[in-house]
Amino acid sequence: MTSPPRRERRKADRDSGDPERLYVITGGPDGAERAELDLVTIVVSRAEPSPTVQPEQAAIVRLCKSPLSVAEISAYLRLPFSVVTALLTDLLAAELVESRAPIVRAALPDRALLEAVMHGLQKL
Repeated sequence: MTSPPRRERRKADRDSGDPERLYVITGGPDGAERAELDLVTIVVSRAEPSPTVQPEQAAIVRLCKSPLSVAEISAYLRLPFSVVTALLTDLLAAELVESRAPIVRAALPDRALLEAVMHGLQKL
């Protein structure tokens, strides 16, 4: 009798969770202000990455040729949200990307207004 195949866990990228690497990517705690971004903020590239940006920042600029949320960028790069926020702050300052808040669905119109419009159309 043979044993069933065992599932193997994916081996995490060794560098993605390395605190020293994340410290270097973000430039350390320099006390600089970070852009006010949340997980659903939409980011889109404005230009091609310059040769002077970090590899992670260049990856963000290339990824954002079509609009992506900060959460998607974080997932694609396998970097924590806080690190992505620090990288995006620098890219926003360099005007390589732009961001905007997501479009919020408008509140439903008043039912009485809809009924008045409907009755008006029926009378035509």
